[in-house]
Amino acid sequence: MAEHGVSRRIAGEETEPRGQVSLSYPAGAHPVHHGRPTSWATTVIVVIGFTVGGAALTVGPAWWLFWTGVGIVVVGGLFGAATRIFDDWY
Repeated sequence: MAEHGVSRRIAGEETEPRGQVSLSYPAGAHPVHHGRPTSWATTVIVVIGFTVGGAALTVGPAWWLFWTGVGIVVVGGLFGAATRIFDDWY
């Protein structure tokens, strides 16, 4: 019986076929994948841009504020590309 890729031993026998490598985490534990602080900063910048753009469309629409939100999203995307955000893929 294997759950979440973690090997369990029942009566001293391995439950995974020979030759497979198993991770040994305590029962119920999962590996932590929080990302880097720069990745979170990129996410916050992009969310702020979407929020500004969305708010601009609901109050008017105020096109100058909408395009400001688009600019913030672009800056966030460039920041993410510069800090290699796609390297955080697990």
